[in-house]
Amino acid sequence: MANANPNSLEQSLAELHAKLADASALDEGSRKLLRDVLQDIERLLREPRPSREPPPPRAQHRLESLAVHFEADHPALAASLREFIDLLGGAGL
Repeated sequence: MANANPNSLEQSLAELHAKLADASALDEGSRKLLRDVLQDIERLLREPRPSREPPPPRAQHRLESLAVHFEADHPALAASLREFIDLLGGAGL
């Protein structure tokens, strides 16, 4: 994905929040970790940064770790997280 626009990122983020709300089998610790990472992503999307300044990799790495963690028990959520990671990469985040 070459250039993700902010609207597609926000829409994708909203979809992840909805999937998180629907993931009833998700343990509370995992739910909190995912919620925290999504809040970090929201902050990244709201805060402008100079174009020459590299984005902080922390949130994207945390998302990838969560995707790996969810792979066995929550494959749909893991796939959604990976799609979102690709969108972030396309947006330069």
